[in-house]
Amino acid sequence: MYKKIFFALLLVFAARNVLNAQVNLKFVEYNLPNGMHVILHQDKSAPIVSQVVVYHVGSKNENPDRTGFAHFFEHLMFEGSPNIPRGEFFKMVQNAGGELNAFTSFDKTVYFITMPSNQLELAMWMESERMLQLKIDSIGIETQRGVVKEERRQGIDNRPYGSILEQTFSHSYKVHPYRWTPIGSFQYIDQATYDEFRQFYKSFYLPNNACLVIAGDIDIDKTKEMINKYYGGIPKGTGEIFRPKEVEPPQKAEVRDTVLDNIQLPAVIEAYHMPAQGTKDYYALSMLTTLLSGGESSRLTKRLVDKEKIALAVQSIPFDLEDPSLFLLFGIANFGKSPKDIEASIQEEIEKVKTGTIADNELTKIRNQQETSFIEKNSSVQGKAIELANYHVFFGDANLINSEIDKFMAVTKEDLRRVAQHYLTEKNRTVLYYIPKTKVQ
Repeated sequence: MYKKIFFALLLVFAARNVLNAQVNLKFVEYNLPNGMHVILHQDKSAPIVSQVVVYHVGSKNENPDRTGFAHFFEHLMFEGSPNIPRGEFFKMVQNAGGELNAFTSFDKTVYFITMPSNQLELAMWMESERMLQLKIDSIGIETQRGVVKEERRQGIDNRPYGSILEQTFSHSYKVHPYRWTPIGSFQYIDQATYDEFRQFYKSFYLPNNACLVIAGDIDIDKTKEMINKYYGGIPKGTGEIFRPKEVEPPQKAEVRDTVLDNIQLPAVIEAYHMPAQGTKDYYALSMLTTLLSGGESSRLTKRLVDKEKIALAVQSIPFDLEDPSLFLLFGIANFGKSPKDIEASIQEEIEKVKTGTIADNELTKIRNQQETSFIEKNSSVQGKAIELANYHVFFGDANLINSEIDKFMAVTKEDLRRVAQHYLTEKNRTVLYYIPKTKVQ
């Protein structure tokens, strides 16, 4: 218990030091002979270190009749190896005073271990073990089949509004593999053979499909030696790594549907196709979402929640994905109000952006909010490690951690109007009404 409390205090201390520092991150990067990209960042503000591995594999790399594999492996990777007994992965890290976790998206799978800096070698050994020789057997597969099924039941099937992401993407995409979400399907996970799981591991969990970042209280030269010791000998994959080639055609007409759910209050979801992360219009749409719903003083919140009281909550989210993605708006109706009421008010606010004026103080406010969010994302060694890996994997430029904020700050009022006019159009959207099942019985 003492180790956990002490480690938590170290994390808080390190985060505060980063928040007070200017963004000018220094790092070293290089490639191992087996193709693994390595990024090292030294930060001696606290005696902690974070190791992050990002594999360039997500749900979009799956076959349509075998969805859920990437998410399944997020869990299976904790089953151990010939040298790490089953059930011991979490215990070993926690007993050393560290913490660990993983997550899966459409485009990537991320594993991270944050430890006291004197335990870095343990973290490297454990991560390299599962990259080299993960235990994939009937016990682990059947155990994790049960785990992911229960996660889906709790997070989607039995959770109010839990299917919003799944319903929105399946209605909005007809060709691209974003049409299914990372959680996957019971059916396909059950149908998959043990050999199919082993083949997925051999195809994607490779050093040449991974970026390793180590950030924190490290000695660069000694860390390089340990990296070579634990990761340098892992064989490079010999086959071509599958990348989907499908391109979603432009949407030419609005898609509308009704979803019946076990909910008390109805909701409306609007999804507009938008460009991929890193494009000029992506930054403008990200700033637009802050204008619309970023905080209590945002346009949608002030009108729908505070003034008209037709919505219990309202939000807009631009999904930052590797391929063209979605700009999502949703609102949960207040008691006695309908999705139609919310949709009408949202549309009026969008039209105001398209044709009206944006005050100077509004632009200043959303720039400040974006800058704060950017700094907070990098307020810990773990956060910095994850962002460095993301910038390398998806942009080929880890130094964007020091300069990407300039792309947000360069967005003008005219850019906000332009992207609203271009992307937030009727023919480019999917609209879903979530209705309580009790209303139709």
